[in-house]
Amino acid sequence: MEWNLCYDGHDRNSVQWNVTESPRNVLEMNNENLVFQQNDLFPSAFPVMADVRRQGKLCDVVLKVDGQHFSAHKIVLASTIPYFHAMFTNDMVESRNKEIEIKCIDATALEALVNFAYSGKVILDKNNVQSIMIGASYLQLNKVRDACANYLLQRIHPQNALGFRHFAESLGCATLADSAEKYIESYFHEVSQHEEYLNLSLGEVKDLLSKNDLRVESEEQVFEACMRWLKHDVENRKEFLPELLALVRLPLLSPLYITDRVRNEDQIRYSIQCRDLVDEALTFHLIPERRALIQSFRTEPRVCDIKGFIFVVGGLNRHGDSLSTVEFYDPKIDKWHMAPAMSMMRSRLGVAVLKSKLYAFGGYNGKDRLSSVEVYDAVKKEWSLVNPMICKRSALGATALGDTIYICGGYDGVTSLNSVERYHPSTNSWCSLAPMNKSRSAGAVIACQGYIYALGGHDGLSIFDSVERYNPATNTWMEAPPMLTKRCRLGVAMLGGKLYACGGYDGSSFLQTVEMYEPSTNKWSYVAPMNAQRSRVALTANMGKLWAVGGYDGISNLVTVEVYDPATDKWTYAADMIAHEGGVGLGVISIP
Repeated sequence: MEWNLCYDGHDRNSVQWNVTESPRNVLEMNNENLVFQQNDLFPSAFPVMADVRRQGKLCDVVLKVDGQHFSAHKIVLASTIPYFHAMFTNDMVESRNKEIEIKCIDATALEALVNFAYSGKVILDKNNVQSIMIGASYLQLNKVRDACANYLLQRIHPQNALGFRHFAESLGCATLADSAEKYIESYFHEVSQHEEYLNLSLGEVKDLLSKNDLRVESEEQVFEACMRWLKHDVENRKEFLPELLALVRLPLLSPLYITDRVRNEDQIRYSIQCRDLVDEALTFHLIPERRALIQSFRTEPRVCDIKGFIFVVGGLNRHGDSLSTVEFYDPKIDKWHMAPAMSMMRSRLGVAVLKSKLYAFGGYNGKDRLSSVEVYDAVKKEWSLVNPMICKRSALGATALGDTIYICGGYDGVTSLNSVERYHPSTNSWCSLAPMNKSRSAGAVIACQGYIYALGGHDGLSIFDSVERYNPATNTWMEAPPMLTKRCRLGVAMLGGKLYACGGYDGSSFLQTVEMYEPSTNKWSYVAPMNAQRSRVALTANMGKLWAVGGYDGISNLVTVEVYDPATDKWTYAADMIAHEGGVGLGVISIP
């Protein structure tokens, strides 16, 4: 540190100081005083105190736990750890003791946290994080506790999510508890497969099954989870089945599933209360005119308010060329960002998301219709190829149901297709299913309440308003109520247990109308139209709203995005895409 002090002139009040100083030091001057501040004094002092402690000098307290002893300085502990500040400054008995017995913390955690008091650093690993979090909570080191919570959140898994939630609740750590709760709701099916779930108490299982926010592919997963818990200890738990089954929304199950699966369970057949619930569900399906009499929470679909990034893949540019480009939208900040491109160009492709992975199926590369399939891993941020489809297809429909993905219809370069195939990611294999009743190119496909719905499209000659529904249990298609408007190149999504169909082309007009199908009434009705006409529009549900992305208005490809709020029945604009125009593939990768 250099000091260059110059006296200039004869009047002391006009002294000029030229100071060359270390950036760690600060001078403040006026006519009478000079204040010097050494900014690195505190950071340099604590390592010295830690070294003094290692030498066993000047220590005035010993912390005892599990037969181990840790020497320290009261002033350091009181300055850095709120628990000891309260102990040593409030004239507690311990403040006068040389040795203090510490309970509720294990020795490893206490040693780490005492070292933290001197260094401001603690090393977390899978073996110590929980004990350190317990200790940090006890000693009121909230920032250390939150760091432990963040460490655990990065390692949450269906196998440990329930345990993490219980652990966080016991420590009063709302951040970890709330995040674990949301994770359990988002991955209930996977969570219910593991030992933690099977060992829950009756009250805890009832709390889970009653949640309106469970993210399940169908109510079948809730029923299976209910029976899985019961059968884990059937002799001691069978008496609870009526109150558990009352929380399963049986009317949302398909009639075939109710008769072939639910009604054949021994524990259900032997219970009058359970049989009454089954009869209620069958009446809901078989006698529609009585549905109004049995409306309850059991007839309302669970609210699956997915929160995630909206990924846009492929499509066409303004010159009509196919794209491999990928971008994603973060709805929290209303911004689009670029993501790694697919391995090949794809327009008129099918997209589905399963277990937070996005699959891109078939499409057109500017020369050929494709059968190839690739999958995007949002964690690794990379695309990889999987086994191709049985048929090459563009303008196809794709949707996920359960642990599989269904591909319907499309165009193979010669004719519109009615063929259907199913992909099993667990085995990376394909199988053919019963064909649709109609050949559908540029139609829409969506899973709803355990069925697959195929809507609209065309066969090369006619554009359809027709809808058909596939039952995976019987491998059959049957007619469903037609839409109010014939549409091809439409968008479809499910929100709040209802199907929404928007935009498209009817043979003469580019459409902005939107209609909604209510499964409980088996009827379609119009809702508010979009602000723009959109053929080749992509539609998805996210954060309790519908998102209509891109499309073609009859004049130009669109980069705009509209958002529909069912609570207000209004469409508003969100941020425009930055790298795409017109028709795109679309999928939401959820945020646990």
